[in-house]
This record gives sequence, structure tokens and C-alpha cells, in this order.
Amino acid sequence: MKSIKLFCTVFAMSMIGTVSYSQCPVGEGEVTIEVHTDDYGYECYWEIVPSGNACGVGTIASGGNLTIGCSGGGAQAQDPGGYGNNLDITEGPWCLPLGNSYDLIFVDDWGDGGIGFDVFVNGYQIETFDGMALGGTFTFTVADPPAYDLSVFGSNIYNYVSTGAFDIEARVFNGGLTTVTSYDINYSVDGGTAVTHSVTTNMINFADETAYHSIPLNIPTNGVYTIDIWADNINGGMVDLVPSNDVFTVQVEAGPGTPNYIDGYIGATFTVDQVLGSADQVNDPTDLDFHPVLSNQELWVMNRGTEASGSNTVTAFNAGEPTMTSINKEDGNAWHFMSLTTGLAFSQNGNWGSSPGVYDANHDGGSPFTGPALWSSNLGIYAEPSGGNGSHLDMLHVSPYSQGIASEKDNVFWVVDGNTSDIVRYDFAEDHGPGNAFHGDAIIRRYSDDAVTKDPNNVIVSHCILDGNSQWLYVVDHGNGRVIRIDINTGSNQGGTPNFPGNEAVVEYSEYTGYTQELVVSGLVKPAGIDVIDDRMIVSEYQTGEIIIYDISQVPAVELDRLSTGLSSVQGVKIGPKGRIWFVDGVSDGVYKIETSDLGLADQALEFNVYPNPTSGEINVYVGNTIDGTVEVRDIQGKLIASQTISGQTASLDVNVSTGLYFVNIISNDIKSKTKRLVVD
Repeated sequence: MKSIKLFCTVFAMSMIGTVSYSQCPVGEGEVTIEVHTDDYGYECYWEIVPSGNACGVGTIASGGNLTIGCSGGGAQAQDPGGYGNNLDITEGPWCLPLGNSYDLIFVDDWGDGGIGFDVFVNGYQIETFDGMALGGTFTFTVADPPAYDLSVFGSNIYNYVSTGAFDIEARVFNGGLTTVTSYDINYSVDGGTAVTHSVTTNMINFADETAYHSIPLNIPTNGVYTIDIWADNINGGMVDLVPSNDVFTVQVEAGPGTPNYIDGYIGATFTVDQVLGSADQVNDPTDLDFHPVLSNQELWVMNRGTEASGSNTVTAFNAGEPTMTSINKEDGNAWHFMSLTTGLAFSQNGNWGSSPGVYDANHDGGSPFTGPALWSSNLGIYAEPSGGNGSHLDMLHVSPYSQGIASEKDNVFWVVDGNTSDIVRYDFAEDHGPGNAFHGDAIIRRYSDDAVTKDPNNVIVSHCILDGNSQWLYVVDHGNGRVIRIDINTGSNQGGTPNFPGNEAVVEYSEYTGYTQELVVSGLVKPAGIDVIDDRMIVSEYQTGEIIIYDISQVPAVELDRLSTGLSSVQGVKIGPKGRIWFVDGVSDGVYKIETSDLGLADQALEFNVYPNPTSGEINVYVGNTIDGTVEVRDIQGKLIASQTISGQTASLDVNVSTGLYFVNIISNDIKSKTKRLVVD
């Protein structure tokens, strides 16, 4: 999907052979481009040439810093000239033959991209290009947009979801020249019956919006599903003229969420086992989090590192299991984008954010200039060369001494600002790509009603976590020995400029006050890490090595138990996919898990009987214990053949399939049973 960037508009131009036209001759279209610069406008050079030509061959127009030219990509000559910073520049118009294709060639002096280009034909926008890394070649055809072209380019459905019902959101884009006033948004599961919702709107050419479907998607059982989402019935029955982009398809794995077994630790005998250590390159860890595809049990650990070198990560696959493997990676520009990192947090889209614990990411003794960074969990991108500034996807710079970070949704994160004692919400919007530099689409909001105080020695973290269901953000206030929470849906923009100065152009940088805030826990000694699940909260006490369990169904919260780890520098804590409690300890360079036999079915293999076996079409299932769950029958490829709920001890299923080998299991409390072989004769 093409991104749309909005800035203050000015006019500047430098081009070859420019002629101004109020109307082009028959057979030609009027072409203009809007150039959007970042904080370093001088780095840009561009050309328009006939499609397939090399830069400098048959040049129709050019602009930006002419001293960079075709061969200046990555030269870092920093020659003055060209465009100013954070501007919107209109170039053209040019009359070009309709139907002909042209290349827009972009060259970046520094190699970090950040320049955007919008292409218009006869006043209608037809393309948006984001210039990245050293540059690139973008192709467009001189033609009006079709009258009707509505596409779905994204949704809130991620690659891994918990079973159950949830509301569907879809991102819809109008690539046609006609303003769309109504349409239907549809979805189907595995090619089944379409579920339709009607939308009333006013969407102009090249605009996009979020459509909210009124009928929830329901996925009752674990498995892999294909979800199709599309828009049709434009303006009361008009046909989409570009069907190739109509359908957005996502393959979803539905599986168990994180079970709430916290009460199973209360008063129970438990074990504390080290899972990773210095031999796995864990070194002074500060935080940990699980990748949102919970079935992979993919655990990421943040090592603090040094200010000069930056932090690094250890990723464990199938964490805590006998088959566990791990890898250590460090970004090439971690010294700036990931220095003395205090926390990491995954979003459901697979990206993760980091909070740097330094004052100035440039380490030059100048003004405070640092804040959270955005990263990809794709190991082919993260910590791999990009041709620009390392592999980071984005970074914003108004939270020095960041103490912790929590995900809200997509590329939106909350940060504990240790420099100003505020809580800051960062919306990176659309990331700028690995190693690039555009930040102009970001929204930053500073929540300043209360002061949270960091560790004066910058050793102990102050983490935060968002409860997505209640929309309460829970924050460790280390310096005041407490935990507070704020309702993220309250507060108002005070206008003006926040007390802490902004240092880069963004869509919004504002101060919020008047939000709802509550004291959750007080009287703590040296609190550090935090996690929440349903009405339970865990908090780590750094020095005592205790993990404290609270009931947060009421505030102030009620302490339920303290788990002694036997360690003396416990920082980040996390409730893992199987209900285990995970944490990191800095002094011992270790990652640990806590578990107890009182977790019920979490680690038990549920026994049951299937009969008759072999069968000619019907089976009975008997479980020794009374349970609530689902019986599943799958073929040898893992495809679901039949399912039936079980409430009690028995269930019956019709298995009308061809002769062969099949497998039966039971899902109860999100835990699969032992698998039974079934022969159909």
C-alpha cells in the first residue's frame, strides 16, 4: 500500500526543460510530482526518464541537489544545495503522452532514504513512492485512474490469533477518481459464505480509511485458516474496474493464548530453573518478551550492553524445551538506535520496540536526543546490513533515559520517560523501512499529570505493560516505590508545545493532561519488572529477588503471594505461553522460568480412549476426567476433518472420510492431549 505523507506546503524547483501548461494537447496528460523531504533535504536527487533508460539518459526533468547526480548514492559528500528540510515541493507540470511509462529515479547522498514522491496525472494522484536506502527506480504510466478502484490493503487480523470471536477491521483504499460514498466490506473463512457489512463514507481519490465490520469473526478451534477480506458494491452497485487488487488474504494460525495460571503459584511448591546464561551470550539482561506467534515459544532477551557499542539480543526458539536453540544478534548501528536498552516489547504485527537508557544517542555531550526504536522480528532484516543506518525500522527522539516500553497496537508504543518523569505515547505510523530516516508521519503525546522517577544510578529499570482488554497502562514508578495505572482512553490535548522540546518534524507532538490515573500498589522497595494477565499482576523486586503476585480486580491491589527466586537483581518479568513465569537477572547473566506442578493441565498429557478403532464412520471418545473441551480429527497433513465439543466425559463424532490413517486429540484449557491414531476402513 502506498503511504500518504502530509506537510506544510512550499514551492521550490530545479529541473531541466520545464514548461508550464494550463492544458496539455490531445493525447497527452499533465504530470506533476510532489517531493516530501525529511530532516536532510539536501541528500535528495531525482530524475524522470523514459522507462528502461539509465539515469542521465533522455532526462525529461530532474530536481533536488544537482551536485549529487546519478552517481552520488551513498557518497556522503554532504554537498550543500537542493531542497530544504521537511518540506513539500511541487515539481512540474509536464505534458507527456498518455499510455507511456516513465521511471522516476531517486538517489540519496547518505544512503538512508526518507524522501517521498507523489505522482499526479491531470490532477489525480496515481502513485506514491517512498525513497529508501541509496535510492531506487519507480515506474509510472501516464493515465487517469479508473473511475472505480477500491482495494483492501490490511486488517487487524494477524498471523496468529487466539480462538474465539473478535471484531474485524479492514483498511480500504480508493485508487479511483470517483469519490466513494458507500460500499460493502466482506469477509469469508476458507472460501466459505461471505459475511457482509454496509459502509457509508466520503472517500476521495487516493484516500484510505478503516472499515469496522459489524459481525465478529469466530474461530472456535485451533488450526490454520485462510481469511479473505474485500470491498464491493461501490456507490450502490458500481463495479470495481481493477479486480486484481480487490481481495486481501491472510493465513491465520489459531491457537492457544497465554493461560492465566497465576493462582496456581500461590502457596505452591515451585522450581526456578535457568534456561539461558552466559554460555548462550546472555549478558546483563534487562528485559524479555515472547514473539506473538505463541506456538513457536520464541523468546527474545535484551542485553544491556555498553553505551559505546549498544545493546544486543538473544533469541531462543522453543524456549525452555529440550529442543531449544538460540542466536545472538547485534545491529551494526546499535550504538545509536539501541544504547543501554532497558526494555523490549512485541506488537501483534511482529514488530518490536526498544527503550534506550541513554541521554544522548549520539554520545557527543550535546542536547538530549534519543527515544524508542522500532525493529522487525524477521531475522533476515533485524541486525542485517540495509545500506543505511543499520536495520532499525524507525526511531523517535524525545525520551532520554527511557525506562520501559509497552505495545498498544501495530506500531504504537508507550514509554516511561526517565528524563522528564512523564509517560509518552509513540505512534510510529508507517515505518520508514530498514535503515532509512523519515519520521514525519509520527504522532507523539506526552502524559504529564504525575511524575514517575527512575533509578538515579540508571541500573534498575521501570517497566510498563498495557492490559489490552481494560485499556489500563500499568507503570512501575521505581523511585517512588509504587505501581500506577492510567486509562489510555482519557485525557485531553492541551495544545501548545510540551515543556520538553521536540527536535524533529512530526505530524503531532502534544501534551496530554486530565487523564484518569490510579495508585495500584505502594510501599515497594526497588520495583523493576511488571506483567498483567486478566485480574492478576506480577511485579519484580530487584534487590530481594521476589516476584510479587497481586489481585488487581480492585485498587489498591491486594497482595496474594511472594515468590522468592533466590537471586538479587531481577529485572524484566513475563507470563509465558504455557503459564510459566519468566524473568531475567542481571548479576547472574541469566534467563529463568518458574513453574509448579499445580498448573493443572498446563503440562499434562490428557489421556482418553477412542472406539471403535478401526471405524467405518463413527467414533466415540471417553475421557477419564470430566472436562470441557473440543475433540479434533485431522488427516496426515494436519487438515481438520471433524470436531465436536465435549462437556463431561464422552463425545461422539461422524467421520465421513475416505479410507486411511487419521489422528484424534482433545483441546482443553488451550492444551492439547495425547494424540491417538485412528484408522478408517
